Amino acid sequence: MSVTFAQGFSAAGVAAGISSVEGKKDLALVVNNGPLDAAAGVFTSNRFCAAPVQWSRKQVADGHVKAVILNSGGANACTGVAGYAQSRATAEKVAALVGTEPEDVAVCSTGLIGELLPLDNVLAGAETAYRALAATPEAGADASHAIMTTDTKPKTVELESSNGWRIGGMVKGSGMIAPQLATMLCVITTDAVVTAGQMQAALAVATEHSFNRIDVDGCMSTNDTVLLLASGASGVEPDKDEFNRLVRQACASLARQIIGDGEGASHDIRITVTGATSEDAALACGRAVAASNLLKCAISGNDPNWGRIVSSLGTVPPEVAPYDSEKVTVDVNGVRICENGGAGRDRSEVDMTPREVHIDIDLNAGDAEATVWTDDLTHEYVHINADYES
Repeated sequence: MSVTFAQGFSAAGVAAGISSVEGKKDLALVVNNGPLDAAAGVFTSNRFCAAPVQWSRKQVADGHVKAVILNSGGANACTGVAGYAQSRATAEKVAALVGTEPEDVAVCSTGLIGELLPLDNVLAGAETAYRALAATPEAGADASHAIMTTDTKPKTVELESSNGWRIGGMVKGSGMIAPQLATMLCVITTDAVVTAGQMQAALAVATEHSFNRIDVDGCMSTNDTVLLLASGASGVEPDKDEFNRLVRQACASLARQIIGDGEGASHDIRITVTGATSEDAALACGRAVAASNLLKCAISGNDPNWGRIVSSLGTVPPEVAPYDSEKVTVDVNGVRICENGGAGRDRSEVDMTPREVHIDIDLNAGDAEATVWTDDLTHEYVHINADYES
């Protein structure tokens, strides 16, 4: 059901002629039917952030969003004043359709950087999507398909609390994924009765432990947007801890699905660093290993090359992550192939046939830990990005 799983939301996904792929659904609309219109958001930190990011960041700041329009087929990034005018015009169109103000409409785009959108198609598509709005599972599924680019499948989540309020969500993301969010558009909906402040706090923590801990190719996008919308339609005010936990669970699920659909990937790699002096130290070590293209290529070839793991680990400055290299151990899929900074069991003992590869690094320097997910790099990744047209 995606974003329509929570009560109070309707959605649509239509083919508007924005994408270069003829007939592809490429425009989604999500409308919050209330009674609340609370909203929170997290956006890319890329200095070349796209026009829709600039627009939506301003509109979410007051904690109110009534509708979100999202398109694939074009990022509307690095398009200057004209691009921002397109985002404004899109918001004005949606606002007129749903009966609200443009400042209560968020705009999201994804696709090729550096080109303006076919605005007439976008505006006509908004009308088509508005007429197709529904609170059905099919409508939610259509919306999740419409935001896909190189994704091979839609990515959605549905969660229900102990006292009946719900969370639904959708995300797109497959490549250009780095630890600062990821290349993604994400809309999460809830029918809980919550304030925008509570939502922003929950979303900040949730994204830090999910979207900020995945890395397909080390490339940060210009368009990353994560929105959390609340309709209050359940009439239930949630337990704060349960609300925080389910928001975090929703983000973790969606982030994991991005890794599972990494462009051309044949392995999903979970890197867990334990025995660190702090969580930040563990995270820095995990990210250093996850960023290694040499390691990604080795895993693609089913080679658990621990030398590529420790060499990347060694790039983390000692003031960031203090540890003694001669006390570090590395296990791959349960086999300790690095013991006390040197060779352990023969790496031929590691079973590399599963889709998931688990790399467990123990720094033996403290009690903190962190986990990062990444993918391997395959020939298919090169082909996808060499031919990318959105």
